[in-house]
Amino acid sequence: QVQLAESGGGLVQVGGSLRLSCAASGRISEHYLGWWRQAPGKEREFVAGINWNGNRLRYTDSVKGRFTISRDNTKNTVYLRMNNLKPEDTAVYYCATDLAPTWVVSTTYRYWGQGTQVTVSS
Repeated sequence: QVQLAESGGGLVQVGGSLRLSCAASGRISEHYLGWWRQAPGKEREFVAGINWNGNRLRYTDSVKGRFTISRDNTKNTVYLRMNNLKPEDTAVYYCATDLAPTWVVSTTYRYWGQGTQVTVSS
């Protein structure tokens, strides 16, 4: 089984930066990894994804140029560097993984972390 644990969220001002981490237990070296977020009253939204060796990346349009996803398979960890944060980035951020998910379809990811809160104040 796979377990995921996000960390690194917090309260930042507009224009600030955070780096989220997602540490995994179990074998995920061959898995795709994705970051999702959900704000109160809104649907869960795909943010960024990365394949097993990092040569395929995908971002939602609203974060392109600001967020960077990466992974370190030696540490069994995926990261999301978030720069130039905006109030609309406020959400609970989730890490998710599966062997071959469809990038932007949440139901194709079997394993999810508990989430970490990111709050951006104006």
